[in-house]
Amino acid sequence: MSDFETVASSENQAARRGVSGEPGTPGRVGQPGRPRSLAGDAWRDLRRKPIFWISLALVLLVTAMAVAPGLFTRNDPTDCILSRQHAAPSGGAIFGYDFQGCDTYARAVYGARASLLVGALSALLTGIIALVVGMLAGYFGGWVDAVLSRIVDIVLGIPLLLAAIVLLKRVASDSATVRLGSVIFVLAVLGWTTAARVVRSSVITARQQDYVAAARMLGAGNGRIMWRHILPNALAPAIVVLTIALGSFIAAEATLSFLGIGLKEPTISWGIDINNGRVHMRESATPLLVPSTFLALTVLAFIMLGDAIRDAFDPKLR
Repeated sequence: MSDFETVASSENQAARRGVSGEPGTPGRVGQPGRPRSLAGDAWRDLRRKPIFWISLALVLLVTAMAVAPGLFTRNDPTDCILSRQHAAPSGGAIFGYDFQGCDTYARAVYGARASLLVGALSALLTGIIALVVGMLAGYFGGWVDAVLSRIVDIVLGIPLLLAAIVLLKRVASDSATVRLGSVIFVLAVLGWTTAARVVRSSVITARQQDYVAAARMLGAGNGRIMWRHILPNALAPAIVVLTIALGSFIAAEATLSFLGIGLKEPTISWGIDINNGRVHMRESATPLLVPSTFLALTVLAFIMLGDAIRDAFDPKLR
């Protein structure tokens, strides 16, 4: 037997025995059982990070406020009596009353619904646009990639807040539902570029894998390959980016509402309350600080959650 055959035979035997020396175990160091997946390794890292659990708890708390605000306060945020203007905390109003005599805490709790709704729907619409554009550009390449990439560059060069102000001025309406839909649409149309780039990069990497070539050899069409084989691999990085973007959308909605261009009363929004509290800050700072704190913690929670998930799914950081 030649030296090459001897070395090959010994390596095959070691692979069959495994590193631990037990027969039938895979050759992974310290892992005699079945090898873990990328998601399993990511979850193993995530559950050891306190920042993940803290941000997740904050996100779940804000979500519960948006879905069931009655669990956190029994007061009606629209029950405003001028005689209670800037009154001290009493009863269920743990942070007192604002300049209109409304419960500051109740308005902050109910304001989570509009802010979270705008952020979630904007992120969902952004994800749809990013997946379509990113997958088409990354899979087909050539002139399709060139055209779509230039469109991404053009949209990316437009300042989000400035463009949102201009567009929302053109679709001004007194209907709360119309204004809500307009804010969601404008934020999604202007904020999909980063996610599209991430999806495009993931698709370019995935289309070069052997399983894509095997599916193509078996007669699978472009649509089946894209949505059945490539999409699952491109979805995870997009979700991470959209989680971070959701916090940015919430902050953008509050900024637009603060400027009087986004949501307007009678809709309860943190941005509206911050603007109202700013005007009467000398009389009482609590109506300004309470919604500002709720907004800051919510945005920070989504950004920290997205960062933690991104780090867990990045093999280079392990």
